[in-house]
Amino acid sequence: MSGQTITEKILAKHAGLKAVSPGELINAKIDIALGNDITAPIAIREFRKAGAKKVFNRDKVVLVPDHFTPNKDIKSAEQCKILREFAAEHKLTHFYDGGEVGVEHALLPEKGVVVPGDLVIGADSHTCTYGALGAFSTGVGSTDLAAVMITGELWFKVPETMKFVFSGKLGKWVSGKDLILHVIGEIGVDGALYRAMEFCGTAIEKLSIESRMALCNMAIEAGAKSGIIAPDAITRAYVEGRAERPFKCYASDKDAVYCDARDYDCSKIEPKVAFPHLPENTKNISEVGNIPIDQVVIGSCTNGRLEDLAIAAKLLKGKKTAKHTRLIIIPATPLIYAQAMKKGWFDIFLKAGAIISPPTCGPCLGGHMGILAAGERALATTNRNFVGRMGDPKSEVYLANPAVAAATAIKGRIAHPDEVA
Repeated sequence: MSGQTITEKILAKHAGLKAVSPGELINAKIDIALGNDITAPIAIREFRKAGAKKVFNRDKVVLVPDHFTPNKDIKSAEQCKILREFAAEHKLTHFYDGGEVGVEHALLPEKGVVVPGDLVIGADSHTCTYGALGAFSTGVGSTDLAAVMITGELWFKVPETMKFVFSGKLGKWVSGKDLILHVIGEIGVDGALYRAMEFCGTAIEKLSIESRMALCNMAIEAGAKSGIIAPDAITRAYVEGRAERPFKCYASDKDAVYCDARDYDCSKIEPKVAFPHLPENTKNISEVGNIPIDQVVIGSCTNGRLEDLAIAAKLLKGKKTAKHTRLIIIPATPLIYAQAMKKGWFDIFLKAGAIISPPTCGPCLGGHMGILAAGERALATTNRNFVGRMGDPKSEVYLANPAVAAATAIKGRIAHPDEVA
């Protein structure tokens, strides 16, 4: 039998099998089951409808009310109340609320809740973020979450794996966000449909954990089941000291079989901008032209981490945002918020004219903290720019990295970071 990919090894281990093959149906044990204030109330309703009396493991069911918190209206308050009551009833170890809440896909790695080798499901499509740590993680529906909350298991169809090899040196201002936008621009929003996207190569080995998370976070935007990067010394340095549990690192065999393999020279990749209304509508920053922007958002589960805020602070220092452009900065977790404040970045942001939000998904999904009116344009470090994603269906969303976002806020139009550096 041929070798196994990292994805196949993790799935086989959790299914109690020696090996698995693409297309095979398996039943696997789950390490972490995640829900938020939009998806978990449905799962809780189904949990109770099934007659379940307790969760399979109170350490492994995680609830994070991050989408509409702080509660923006009565309905969102009711949603979060459902989570609070369920978490208290079942004595869940991992329930984050109030001043502890952060954007789920930044919070769980930071807390050491997710570790390499895990099999993670979440009722949120961007659960694929944890592949940056070498976990198999994927989004599921709320009824699947309910089933896992009861049984601790879920069936999967083993996905085929596509390999993306990045070599060469990253250019100035280029990050993991640009690499994934480049890939999605090439293969399209369904180019990796129900496949695992495995990222490797000398350029990936040098990427920070933050950039790796941004890269894996947007695998779903190519239609993928998951994104994954084999753990290395950088992964271990991040995980050790914070991991709640022992972990195992997996790597693909040299003779593993891939359904597709692509090579990229990072030295040829510019900062990217995804135009409305799909993440595949990418252009190089040098090809953008003059596009005025009403609102810039730096944050989300894609780019709200400390590294992202550092880049924004570097470019915004001593400068002002354009008069017609609103800048909203959202640190992804309370720890990131505190660290950014301690470093003096909040002074830089406030003097530049920015709004600083508590950790929340907020504007990314058109929830709150920055909704767009008809005819308005936003440039955001978020992951989706579908029609109406941030507000009115007649608004527009452009996607880019934090450096482009900061430059855009200063210039009032989509701008190359070199223009303000």
